[in-house]
Order: sequence, then C-alpha cells, then structure tokens
Amino acid sequence: MSTSNPQQAHPRSIKSFVLRQGHMTPAQQRAIDENWPRFGLDFQNAPLNLNAAFGRAAPKILEIGFGMGTATAEIAQRLPEKDFLAIDVHGPGVGNLCKLIAEQGITNIRVMRHDAVEVVETMLAEGSLAGIHIFFPDPWHKKRHHKRRLIQPPFVAKLLPKLQSGGYLHLATDWEEYAAQMLEVLGSFPELQNTAETYAPTPAYRPETKFEARGKRLGHGVWDLVFTKR
Repeated sequence: MSTSNPQQAHPRSIKSFVLRQGHMTPAQQRAIDENWPRFGLDFQNAPLNLNAAFGRAAPKILEIGFGMGTATAEIAQRLPEKDFLAIDVHGPGVGNLCKLIAEQGITNIRVMRHDAVEVVETMLAEGSLAGIHIFFPDPWHKKRHHKRRLIQPPFVAKLLPKLQSGGYLHLATDWEEYAAQMLEVLGSFPELQNTAETYAPTPAYRPETKFEARGKRLGHGVWDLVFTKR
C-alpha cells in the first residue's frame, strides 16, 4: 500500500516528515556505512518479522521521528526488556543514532530511514506493537499549515490496528495548541483510553532533551499524552 492513496478525510497524502537537507558529517556517514548491516532495516513491500529483526521475542515499540536519536538511545537503555523500531528520514539523525548505538553497545534498537506512514501501512502486522512514541513532531505553527500535522484522525486510524490490546500511544509536544489538538484527536477514538484526566506526567523513561530543557528555561511548557488501547 502506498501513501498516495490517503483516506478521504485527509486531502493530501499523509507524510510523517518534511525532507530537509542536512549536512551529514563524515562520522555520521561512516556510522551508517559500518553499522547498517547490524542495526539498519531497509524498506520492504511486505510484512516485517519484528522478532526475527531483533533476534528475540520482546515487546516492540515504534518510534516515529527521533531527531538526532539521543533520547531514543537513552530510552532503549532505560528499558532493556523492550525493542525499539526507530524511524526517521533525516540523514544526520540516522547517522548519529547509528553512531550512538555502536558506541554505547545498544542491542535493542533497529533503525529505518523511510517514511514512517508507509512502513506502518506495509511492514507492520496487526497487533505487533506494544507501544508507539511520537515525540515533538513538527507543530506547523501557521494555521494554514495545520493540515500538514502528523497527529490527525486518518494517521491515528492507521496506527491503532498495529497496537496490541493494552498497548499505549505516547505523544509529546512543546506547542500548547498542538497538544490540545492531539488531546482532541486521540479522545475521538473510542478504543483509546487516556491514562490521565488530560495531560500525563512525563513517564520516567522519557529523558528531557536539550531542546526541551532550553524551552523550559524560556518559560515554554511541554505536554505529554499517554493513551492505552482497550
């Protein structure tokens, strides 16, 4: 299935990213070249056997949009009993995460450089995920660009079948108006249950990013949402 056939409710193809040109350092490129056979997964137009990809049976967590991968590496080390499929399209971030995995000897992350929407549609089996993390997706500040936001009903509708019953969806944003939209979108699905009255306390596994710490110093808020699938 391709992202060129979106649901009618979403007039454009859903994209999990905006392709930005970034300068890949030699170390980042070398990390990809040297480590991709061990930690990287290429897109395939067929379902992926996640247990085979990680070499074990363990709860699988999908992370969409990991930036430079620092938080992803830390979360994976805080939760060694879980496996993390981390997807992003930004070359420097992919290279940096590969570098962190190699340097820190992390064994429970696999990296993909592809549009996450297409991976969800094509490669992930129903009920294959114990959790989904989407931290600080592009807020598209301008009102005319809100339609480009990732967290909208058509995309959440694609994610939910992949979640096991009892699995969770954890979102975080530092843009209050987007947080309110996320709350509304997730609250519109009867199969999802909020773990808090509105916004959740930041779970212990999610580290504070440098970006987040800087925002807090400037007086900006951060909102976490944690919903579980009934």
